[in-house]
Amino acid sequence: MSKNRFAFIIPVYNHAGTLVQVVKDAQALGFPVFVVDDGSTDNTYDRIKEIKGIQILRHAENQGKGAAILTGFDAASNVTDWAITIDADGQHYPQDAKKLIQAISKNSRPIVVGARAGMEGKDVPWTSSFGRKFSNFWVRTSGGPKILDSQSGFRIYPLPEALNLKTKARRFQFEVEILVQAHRNGIPVIEAPVRVNYNPNGERISHFRPFVDFCRNSSTFSRLIFRRIFSLK
Repeated sequence: MSKNRFAFIIPVYNHAGTLVQVVKDAQALGFPVFVVDDGSTDNTYDRIKEIKGIQILRHAENQGKGAAILTGFDAASNVTDWAITIDADGQHYPQDAKKLIQAISKNSRPIVVGARAGMEGKDVPWTSSFGRKFSNFWVRTSGGPKILDSQSGFRIYPLPEALNLKTKARRFQFEVEILVQAHRNGIPVIEAPVRVNYNPNGERISHFRPFVDFCRNSSTFSRLIFRRIFSLK
């Protein structure tokens, strides 16, 4: 496979206010753009349906971020070797995808995670700062890679390898589980630094729910640790 074919996958759920700029900034890099609308109930679709040159995929009902990413993987695998995932909330700078691409060495097919700089800043929500540390520890304990930012949604995945990993989680937990499964199956996981933008006015929309997602994370990590103990993939 060529290392020269990339496509953006943008999973979105009710991010009408930020998605258009994310899409346009992604398009500026010249790669195909796939937007996966995961059952949005706001006017997300109306805001993007007239944008030329993108492919819009839609879930009739909300299925979760992981499900949206997998829908994007499946569609993008027909035209690309690598999927660049980026969140729709505007926290990332699509231009930084160049840094992730540059981190891929010749003849290597890793998952590249964008390690967000400045995650200890005063404008960073405590849920994001604490959640990253919590997730990093348990990813490693579950048999995954030792990395700095296991919760970053800005990544590059090799296709079709990522599609073939046996992940079960379909919501936010997908992004930590796939790192563990990749590490267990011999797919390298590396990191490259990227910028992050947390609006001090609190305009960023997050669907993270501390209690619910803590329970879901705990369930996912418990399953992964159990399978590690009993040497099950």
